[in-house]
Amino acid sequence: MKELKSKQRAYLMKLASSLEPIFQIGKSSLTPECTAAIAEAFNTRELIKISVLKNCFDDPREIATIVAERTHSTVVQVIGKKIVLYKESKDHKKIELPL
Repeated sequence: MKELKSKQRAYLMKLASSLEPIFQIGKSSLTPECTAAIAEAFNTRELIKISVLKNCFDDPREIATIVAERTHSTVVQVIGKKIVLYKESKDHKKIELPL
């Protein structure tokens, strides 16, 4: 997990603004299956948006940190109940980060 520079983070946030959440974390919070599915999704995409539902009582920031650790990704941002994660792809690199 590498730390993003502010310019890189801003660039990723701009890209993420048009993304729809592909995962929802609900009442059962973060299950191993959910973590595995997110890790699997990083095989085909570098930027993922996750929605934390209202019936999940865990803090979205904590969830973001845990998912990032388990999937070896980086938390780009957490706004309200939306989490954006980034993981550079070796095989399917599409996002070119600014320096």
